[in-house]
Amino acid sequence: MEMVEAMEAAPITMDIQEIQRWIPHRYPFLLIDRVLNIVPNESITTIKNVTANEEFFQGHFPGHPVMPGVLIMESMAQTAAVFARYSEPELLKNKTFYLVGADNFKWKRMVVPGDQLTIVMKSVKKRNPLWIMDGEVFVDGKVVVSGTLTAAAA
Repeated sequence: MEMVEAMEAAPITMDIQEIQRWIPHRYPFLLIDRVLNIVPNESITTIKNVTANEEFFQGHFPGHPVMPGVLIMESMAQTAAVFARYSEPELLKNKTFYLVGADNFKWKRMVVPGDQLTIVMKSVKKRNPLWIMDGEVFVDGKVVVSGTLTAAAA
């Protein structure tokens, strides 16, 4: 019995090549680097490594680089899209997810080069084509951003 439980608990992970099989985003707008775990129809955890080489740091802001909050939100949306497509691969085959709502977002601290975002999205409600997910983004275990996203498959 313990062996079966251990096998069930093994995380479902993805590298960057696998992520690109699930969503259409590409450089310079692919904003997640790895899936740490997916529990289909429940939750997903991903990471985004933030480096000084990111193009947006050239203008946001020179001498004081800060990752734009909307790009952190976009990393949450991309995480949610991987989650939804993985959870319902046949139903969502050949569909693209579009962000249609963002509610109760709070930015609590700046994200700077060298930070690693841990993005956690949890399913709240699903009524195809709409998916509603709560999310939190962490750096070093501290919440950076939280909010609720709604996406539609089309």
